[in-house]
Amino acid sequence: MPRFLIERTYTVDLDTLPTVATRSKAISYHRFPEIVWEHSHVVVGDDGAPKSYCVYSAPTEEMVREHSRLLGDHFIQEIYEIAGDVAPSDFPLIDDPGS
Repeated sequence: MPRFLIERTYTVDLDTLPTVATRSKAISYHRFPEIVWEHSHVVVGDDGAPKSYCVYSAPTEEMVREHSRLLGDHFIQEIYEIAGDVAPSDFPLIDDPGS
């Protein structure tokens, strides 16, 4: 199943985000059971607005956008289809390149 990274900017404050996240989970469960919310990273932008970078598995980008439309309280800045994942453990440790 395709995976997507969704960059969002919220129109609510940081203290309200748990309410939005709870609503997001309910929308997925009741209306889009095919969507899996894997995890999110929440940051505060330079303008003080909360932002998130969310990873979702979903059949289509259009389904992710429809979920987002029903959720409200944010704007999608960008949606990227994830090509793969890497972690430091995927690469060998080599000698110090600076020595």
